Parts: sequence; structure tokens; C-alpha cells
Amino acid sequence: MAIAKSERLMNLALCLLGTRRPLSKRELRGSIEAYLEASGDDAFNRMFERDKDDLRELGLVIETVENLEGETGYLARRDSNRLPAITLDAEEAAALGLAAKVWQQARLAGAASGALQKLRAAGMPEAEDSYDTQASALEPRIPVHEAAFEPLMLACRDRRPVAFDYRKANAARPEARQVEPWTLECWRGHWYLAGWDRDRSAERVFRLSRITGKVRSRAGAFTAPVPDVVTVRETVESWAGETATRSARIRLRTGCGYPLRARAQSVSEGADGWDELEIPYGHGLDAWLVEFGPDVVVLEPADLRADVVDRLRAVAKG
Repeated sequence: MAIAKSERLMNLALCLLGTRRPLSKRELRGSIEAYLEASGDDAFNRMFERDKDDLRELGLVIETVENLEGETGYLARRDSNRLPAITLDAEEAAALGLAAKVWQQARLAGAASGALQKLRAAGMPEAEDSYDTQASALEPRIPVHEAAFEPLMLACRDRRPVAFDYRKANAARPEARQVEPWTLECWRGHWYLAGWDRDRSAERVFRLSRITGKVRSRAGAFTAPVPDVVTVRETVESWAGETATRSARIRLRTGCGYPLRARAQSVSEGADGWDELEIPYGHGLDAWLVEFGPDVVVLEPADLRADVVDRLRAVAKG
């Protein structure tokens, strides 16, 4: 349904931009296939009014004109909807090139590449690329392997509720969740969805790798307000364990757990093949420590140790 609506809006915009005179509802209905398939005049009128409002919200300037016969017509003049010339300096062009490379392995790879080609055709400077893959051993990447990424990205864009089965780290079986998706965030190599959990009437964060089965779209509008981007990002970081409120002491096998070592506040090397680390302790740390399996032993605090043990027992039970 989201793709059909996008095509319908595009066709309506093209009709309004391509005409030299105002087009009536009757003429527009005869020119756009989706309108021809509408079941009755009332359904068409509602669809057309929604589409017209959506295009205006997207920034298209649509004029309403009444002809001599008193019939209302619509058009979008090109001079009223022409964007100003895009001017970028060499540093801005380099930044865009780097951003496009980040998405080369993701769903947005084609869109990013196409956007760069259009900007270069419009005169964007060909800045010297200091991030060329052949000249550098390091290159930014946003890996996207989860099947849930694309449907959730589209649902966030279109503000559509979704349903999926989700298995928590300490649960043996997945459970159904109904979510109003807000945004996707990549944090520490993993993708997270932040949104409103309808069943719990609260905001929640879901790790995409724990979503099982297909993501299913649901009809209807959002029931909870969508916060601004900064608030959502802070929520993702908090639920993923970024916001630390205290410290924890762990034993880590020598030569293992480099992500933990990178965040450590202090490291004491041991002679028995184990090192002792002090690391920030926030929400979600127990789930992260479990991923390192037998290479990590929690010393304190006791509640963190108990949470890790519970998670390991749940995994062992299957």
C-alpha cells in the first residue's frame, strides 16, 4: 500500500507540473490509473483531497483556479516549484561522497549513488577523494544484514504501525509485539528500532537481530506522539547500554573482548590468563556481556552478575 500511494502521489505531481492550464478533478481522475480504480466518487474525492494535502505538506505549491464555467482546477507552476541552484564547495562535496560510501552495503546504496550522480551533473565539484577505497585500508560501513531492516525503514518513513515476533535475550521463545516505529539507529555494530509499544503503552527499543519472522504492516494511524530525533537517539543509547550510571568490575580472558577493553576505565593485566577491567555500567550491559560467553566473568556488582547468570541459563535452556 505504501508503494501504491507513493506512485499515486508521483503521478499526481507530474500531472500538475506538466500542464499549462488548470486541470479539473474529472480530468485528473481520467489521467491517473489509481483514481480510475477508486470505488465511487466519494472514495475518489477523499483520496484526491488527501493526496493534494500530502503534496502540499511535502512542499509542492498547488494553485486552485476557477474557470469561466465555475469549475475548480488545479496546477503546480514550474516557476513556483523550482528549487534554487545547489552550490557546494569542495569540502561539502567530499562530505557527501563519504556519506554515500557509508551506505554502499545497505538498502540506500542505489539512492545515494544516484543522488551523487545528479549533483555532479548539476555542477558539484569533483573534490579529491581522500577516502578512496583503493588508497585507504579503512573505509566507513553501515552493515545491514537483518531482513527486518527494509520493512521497518519504510514503516518509519511512512508512519505505519507494524507487528513482529521478538525474542528477548533472556527469553526462550519470541512473543508478538505491536509497535509504532519511530526511527532506526545503528549502535556498536547493531541496528535498533525505537518506537511506541502499543501493548505496554510505553516507548521501547528493539534489536533487529532478535526479530524473528516477517515484519507485518498494520492499518491505522499512530496513537502516540513521535518525539524529536534527539530524544529518540538518546532513548536508543540508553536502552542499548550507552548511558552509564555506575561502574562494574569484570574478569576478561587475555586476548579477548576488544570492544570491552576499548570502553574500559581501567585495565589490570593478570598473570593467570585473565585481566581485570572496570567498565561503565548502564542499562543493557548484561545483554552485551552475555555475547562474550565464557570469556567474561562478572565480579561486581552482584545484581549485574545475577542478571548475566540468568541470561546464560535462559540461553542454555534453549
